[in-house]
Amino acid sequence: MTGASPDSPGSPDSPGSTGWFEVARFGLFVHFGLYSLAARHEWVRSREAMSLEEYGRYLEHFDPDLFDARQLARTARESGMRYAVLTAKHHDGFCLFGSELSDYTSVRATGRDLVREFVEAMRAEGLRVGLYYSLLDWHHPDFTVDEHHPLRGTEAEREPRDMARYRAYMAGQVRELLTGYGRIDLLFFDFTYPEKGPEEWGAEQLRSMAKELQPGILVNDRLGIPGDYVTPEQYQPDRPLERGGEQVRWEACHTLNGSWGYDRDNHDYKDPALLVRMLVQSVACGGNLLLNVGPTGRGALDPRALATLRAIGAWTEPHARSVHGAGPSPFQAPVNALYTQSGNRLYLHLMAWPLKHLHLPGLAGRVRYAQLLHDGSEIRFHEMDGARHEHNNLAPPDQPRGTLTLTLPITRPDVLLPVIELELDGGR
Repeated sequence: MTGASPDSPGSPDSPGSTGWFEVARFGLFVHFGLYSLAARHEWVRSREAMSLEEYGRYLEHFDPDLFDARQLARTARESGMRYAVLTAKHHDGFCLFGSELSDYTSVRATGRDLVREFVEAMRAEGLRVGLYYSLLDWHHPDFTVDEHHPLRGTEAEREPRDMARYRAYMAGQVRELLTGYGRIDLLFFDFTYPEKGPEEWGAEQLRSMAKELQPGILVNDRLGIPGDYVTPEQYQPDRPLERGGEQVRWEACHTLNGSWGYDRDNHDYKDPALLVRMLVQSVACGGNLLLNVGPTGRGALDPRALATLRAIGAWTEPHARSVHGAGPSPFQAPVNALYTQSGNRLYLHLMAWPLKHLHLPGLAGRVRYAQLLHDGSEIRFHEMDGARHEHNNLAPPDQPRGTLTLTLPITRPDVLLPVIELELDGGR
């Protein structure tokens, strides 16, 4: 299995196993917090250099009456996602959980522990659970003012602050999250940068504590030290990722429209067909896709986000086995196509629909059966007889020996991304 490591024993569902990650392949990221009320990007407090008092108006009006974790979980599962990650605390320091270490929480503001609601709902739908925790905290009085802090350039830069106290606070909150909500499968820290690195966070201690409290948990790479998986953001790797010559787990995290938090006036949405291609490209290169939604200030998904997820779900329902449990293939896909493979099933994803014939190098004598995956309709194929001939008026030129030629219908299937399932002979 691509990116497998010694700490992933047994089946994907056995205690302590991390193999579920490569089987799942597709997850939901949820960014929700006080910034959702501003509706102009999750970095709004930093971007607009708001004081704590200015930002406080969002706390006064925070009322997530439409945040329905059960509906969110159903939407994720119906979209083909197999795990989900919620922002337990973002850079503004506001916590969506009850904390003994802070009053700046959803529980104090509304009486609701949104992390608990989220975790329980996801488990009820059979989804793996992940939590996001920001290493930054613009609310905590001991987090030093730096280039990202909303109070940069103010008198606050000269106030005495103690990062050791902040490290203790942060470790205490991570402990709360990993001891108060049952099994947590994944922990997404965010993020290390030049002004603050692993020593500032106590990175090694945080990672060790997470592993001790939750055996089998996956911890990402944003503590500034190696993690269990790497996290390309807003770009797509075009090949399996490696470190020191060894392939590693990875997960590309992407937004629907360029903003992680709800951004009312940002309409630069990615087309569902593009998102499906990004998912398949991730799997074909040995990675996962974590696709983000930013609920509105009241906690609901906006209509465009819902429509996008439903369109993706309409594709994943018949095509799930080309993604879940699949990974890279050793075979070379033709132009404008991607291969994923699971055992002796090779999945050919067609980015562009060819006219009648599609030639697959190296597959002659290897395929027992071929079908369009969405409807199970047979695709006929043949191999060249080996005779050399040039093209003529009614016949194309020959193909290199070892080529398998598929005969496709003229009309492209009405799905976001057509997939042909090839059953390989002898499990190759």
